Amino acid sequence: MGLLHICIFSLRTRDLMRSGVIPKSKKPIWFDVYAAFPPLREPVHRELHPLYGKVRETVPAILYKEDEIRAKFYEAYGNGPKAFELSKLNFQSTCQRFVEKYTELQQQGEVGEDSLFEETGKALLAEGLILRRRMTGSVAQRVPQEDSSKDAVLTRLQGVLQKMQDDPKA
Repeated sequence: MGLLHICIFSLRTRDLMRSGVIPKSKKPIWFDVYAAFPPLREPVHRELHPLYGKVRETVPAILYKEDEIRAKFYEAYGNGPKAFELSKLNFQSTCQRFVEKYTELQQQGEVGEDSLFEETGKALLAEGLILRRRMTGSVAQRVPQEDSSKDAVLTRLQGVLQKMQDDPKA
């Protein structure tokens, strides 16, 4: 048997068996048959071209409801407070715990869809999981918003103080 008659796959398999990656007890069934009766021509894979134009395979986008929740989570919180522990078999990422709590609260139906995301964060906080929101936008954009909210609170407090001064009995 000449080397020219052996397929590249049988050469790879032979080398893997020699190096011990594939034990001899797990040798493929076809290996001995292929060595005894090699093909006359090397098997070559060829793509068949259609006669008329290109055939396009359309693969539909596979999106699950959980994917939308995960996207919102990563946008709001990033990767979470701790790294992934892939060495543990039963490890759950912070995002996975969030998704499970979200679906649990959604199935209970006690929380409206609008506030479900925030309520899930609060429920996980009650369980001891602290989530930290990511900074969005630049700091320069956030400062005026904080000032305006402080102004609104200050105005409200001044109004309450004015009412208390006007009505000393209350």
